[in-house]
Amino acid sequence: MSVLVQMAMFPTDKGESKAKEVSKVIEVIKNSGYNYQLTSMCTIIETEKMSEALTLIGKCYEVLEKAGCKRVYSTITFDIRQNHENRMKQKIKSVEEFIGEVSK
Repeated sequence: MSVLVQMAMFPTDKGESKAKEVSKVIEVIKNSGYNYQLTSMCTIIETEKMSEALTLIGKCYEVLEKAGCKRVYSTITFDIRQNHENRMKQKIKSVEEFIGEVSK
């Protein structure tokens, strides 16, 4: 199974720039061992099970809570597909078959 997660998570009570706090979230994702892609607006993560994705999201929140964030905003979208894997790369490859190389 492939669970693709598109996620953005940041505090709303820490001033205009969120880079310091977002970096803490990305570090949790980076150290998780799951494939991920950071973009300017969100992070995309791929896990094999929904429970893994949910546990990781919980850890991301906990790092912000420990950093003293009192209000956290998050958007989370799932794309779950049975009997597939490596969809972060495969979905892009499928589009490139029609239009050629795209920005990654």
